[in-house]
Amino acid sequence: MAKKDPRVDAYIAKSADFAKPILEHLREVVHEGCPETEETMRWSSPTFLYKGMLCGMAAFKSHCAFGFWKHSLIAPRNPEAMRQFGRIASLADLPADRVLLGYVREAARLNEAGTKVPRGPRRPKAPVRTPQILAAALKKNRKAGATYEGFSPSHKREYIEWITEAKTEETRRKRLDTAIAWMAEGKPRNWKYMKS
Repeated sequence: MAKKDPRVDAYIAKSADFAKPILEHLREVVHEGCPETEETMRWSSPTFLYKGMLCGMAAFKSHCAFGFWKHSLIAPRNPEAMRQFGRIASLADLPADRVLLGYVREAARLNEAGTKVPRGPRRPKAPVRTPQILAAALKKNRKAGATYEGFSPSHKREYIEWITEAKTEETRRKRLDTAIAWMAEGKPRNWKYMKS
């Protein structure tokens, strides 16, 4: 039994006139392909769930988007768009209903089986290079220097990026002074957000 969400009705009603028939059609196809799907709103857009995330749709000023959560295992992706079917400006921009139904059924089957999308290879991050301004300040404060040397590369990177991304010299200097004070107390850059 399909579970419809009134928030999706409201989303479609507020959409541009060109988008309404597209969104309604996509909604019907998803419910036909996976009758047990549930609707909800995620990231302010209609999302369909069946044993996990199934697919989602969205309307913009001049186009709609539709895509599957496990798109890499289901359908080819359009690299120029948010979702794999590109910019959908009319019903003619969608694949045939039988093709869409096949994609929905495959997405449901993958979720039913608990299939996970394989992660891509991780790109190694560039080595951490301490900028001269920070290195000089750390030499003047032994406690801060010892703390910094004990940090993992990610903790060092957080301070380096925070200081070097400042837009003005005044802001950079304030951040440097704050960073040295925090490191002298043994604190990482985002210490305020860490659980104690």
